[in-house]
Amino acid sequence: MSKTSNDKNKKTADLKKFEKDYENKTLTTNQGLKVNDTNNSLKSGERGSTLLEDFLLREKISSFDHERIPERIVHARGSGAHGYFELYDSIEQYSKAGIFTDTTRKTPVFARFSTVAGSKGSTDLARDVRGFAVKFYTEEGTWDLVGNNMPIFFIQDAIKFPDLIHAVKPEPNKEIPQAASAHDTFYDFVSRTTETMHNQIWLMSDRAIPRSLRMMEGFGIHTFRLINDKGESHFVKFHWKPKLGVHSVTWDEAVKISGADSDFHRRDLWDAIESGQFPEWELGIQIVPQEDEHKFDFDLLDPTKLIPEEMVPVQLIGKMTLNRNPENFFAETEQVAFLPGHIVPGIDFTNDPLLQGRLFSYRDTQLSRLGSPNFHQIPINRPVVDVHNNQRDAQMQMEIPKGQTAYFPNSLGGGCPHLAKMEEGAFHSYEERIDAKKIRGRSASFSDHFSQPALFYQSLAKWEQEHLKEAYIFELGKCTHQHIQERMLYIIDKINKDLAKKVAKGLGIAIPKSIEEPLNQAIGADADVAKFQPSKKIHYLDDAPTLSQANTKFDSIATRQIAVLVGDGFSMSDFKKMTAVLKNEAAVIKIIAPHGGQIKCDEGMEHKVDASIATTESVLYDAIYIPGGKASIDALMKEKKFIKFINEAFKHCKAIAVDHEAKQLLEETYVLDFEEDEAIFIDAKPQDFKKAIAKHRNWNRMENAKKIPV
Repeated sequence: MSKTSNDKNKKTADLKKFEKDYENKTLTTNQGLKVNDTNNSLKSGERGSTLLEDFLLREKISSFDHERIPERIVHARGSGAHGYFELYDSIEQYSKAGIFTDTTRKTPVFARFSTVAGSKGSTDLARDVRGFAVKFYTEEGTWDLVGNNMPIFFIQDAIKFPDLIHAVKPEPNKEIPQAASAHDTFYDFVSRTTETMHNQIWLMSDRAIPRSLRMMEGFGIHTFRLINDKGESHFVKFHWKPKLGVHSVTWDEAVKISGADSDFHRRDLWDAIESGQFPEWELGIQIVPQEDEHKFDFDLLDPTKLIPEEMVPVQLIGKMTLNRNPENFFAETEQVAFLPGHIVPGIDFTNDPLLQGRLFSYRDTQLSRLGSPNFHQIPINRPVVDVHNNQRDAQMQMEIPKGQTAYFPNSLGGGCPHLAKMEEGAFHSYEERIDAKKIRGRSASFSDHFSQPALFYQSLAKWEQEHLKEAYIFELGKCTHQHIQERMLYIIDKINKDLAKKVAKGLGIAIPKSIEEPLNQAIGADADVAKFQPSKKIHYLDDAPTLSQANTKFDSIATRQIAVLVGDGFSMSDFKKMTAVLKNEAAVIKIIAPHGGQIKCDEGMEHKVDASIATTESVLYDAIYIPGGKASIDALMKEKKFIKFINEAFKHCKAIAVDHEAKQLLEETYVLDFEEDEAIFIDAKPQDFKKAIAKHRNWNRMENAKKIPV
């Protein structure tokens, strides 16, 4: 029996157990009092006033009134799932952490993916950085790897974080725009804080609008330390590489998906897991020996810098599989608390000033959101190892600590809990030598703000560069103050002159030759202004191909959504031949018809319609297939939205295949108006169509696609 069948059988068994547990159960209050009416409050007569003594009403309403907790200030909108991590090979030469040395373990994890800027109710498809946080329930304690889908961050020092978020959030005077960086306050801030430009150019790229949460990379962002059992330190960067490759949607699609299905990413993750197509990522590390800390042209402690994989390759050391959806969104996804300060022996921090600030901020945030330092007792946050300490009381204490003593050292409690020894797995901080004056400032090695944004842009494929340019034009076009637009153009010109010219043309504004204020104003009033201005670009690589999505994986169509357009009388022979190949590769077939309910093929069989054309849009699918059958095609041609559906898919560079009479439908669209297209198939072999879907898009079509007025 297959793994998927086993998982489905287990889910069915769990559901039956749940139903049996609740079978013949009586409704009660929170105190166990049986209730015979929860539809009517206690009144003075049928039409009289409600009585204050109605304790059932008060309990039900007060519980409801307090159901919500403060949403996260950032990363409010999220989706999560359970799974496990397995190590490929021990890296004991770098770390003594059990999760990195014991290949027999299957470590439970909970992962949460999120957008940064929007509220809980915002759309999944906002142009935004995505959070990528993983909680490892290890045998030595909980380790939280709290990162994003981009390898760098906007700022170098945590003290600037409130400024960044205040700038990108809805403007406080009018509380708009929601979940969007395309407004004056954000660009006013970034144009005066040039350290933001690396993460900002990633935000303008396709990385900011992923096709799926399952098709985006994750990064730990910061440089951490790994410590081996000899006490030796190595610097490390953490990477999550999706097995399905890194893929995105276009901005035009994102806008339309937000209207058609604002829960697109959340639904996609849930459905993939429910269907047994479990998302997988490989964990990779970039290792830099302690003695090589200063060998690069950038500072390892600068969180606005990445280490190009062309300089330090990523070693894949293990795999995370997400195989179970939450039972309750609030109890798990909403209450999960990630803290960068949650580490285990063998992992340690560096002096990255953004990381250092996060170590304070995240605990403070969870205390505010969850209301008590006992948030670690909530089931989703509970470690899998025993917890013993002298911390007591506080709100929502869910344990019942026993004994007379709650202090250390003691004799009345037998000296327990006692201190752990190193050989028992006690945590020991890396003994880094510190000898410095207290100072408010940062190293001059942090002053290179343009080299890596330039490397990123020049490493992209032409279609990625085109999308990035269009993103800048859209975002800056939303700014109402021309001096902000001009300042951004001046900075973009420092990164790449060709990009700046194209953006300037789109805005209809000239690139200024100079600006009056210092380029970087994110400095102290007493600082030497000249000293902290961005340094000149450094050229240390012509390009870094691993930064481009053009070099991702294109070998799977698993979970790709294929829209099959049919009317009554469609060719079952065509349908079976094509869908057999697609289903065998784990693609998802969705039948789209002129109406809902059932549709009949030319063999008289009924097929369930997944969506009527009136209720769906082409942006929700990865490819289109249309089988033959004269009656079917005649029916489709009567519904003009099918023409729009096909044109829009063509505009978004997706693969389209038709059989026999379905070519007549294409003749009503723009698809055949252009030269031969490698992702358009007429009476083609299913294997060829499959390969085109696996390539995600035919970006060579972009120039033709622009001509389509959809």
